[in-house]
Amino acid sequence: MLASILWSIAVGTVLVVPVLLLWGWVRWSKDERPRTRSSIFSLLGFSLATASALLALSTHLYARFVRGFPLHDPTLQNIYACGCLLSVAGIALAVAGTGRSGPLRWLAPVCSFGTLVFWLLAMSSE
Repeated sequence: MLASILWSIAVGTVLVVPVLLLWGWVRWSKDERPRTRSSIFSLLGFSLATASALLALSTHLYARFVRGFPLHDPTLQNIYACGCLLSVAGIALAVAGTGRSGPLRWLAPVCSFGTLVFWLLAMSSE
């Protein structure tokens, strides 16, 4: 039971979050409303979630095609820390941006939380 729940969460972070990130950038680019303080906070949080996801993707590609990481590699531990910090900062900014309606109002905290879950699962699998 617990394994199936963890598997569902892992699949959600690996498949759903990237789709939500792409959808959010499309929504943001098509939005013509004036930018408010809330929408800027949401954009900043969403940008940090995107940076966290890009860090995960680039780390995976590097490990797969250039050089793998040995167990408990300090560089990989630093990457985990940076990914978590990006996600936590993204959550904080995204929550600050939920005050008013905007294209990223709820996508920013969801994606930031999703990337944080990804990093926590990646660290726990080490």
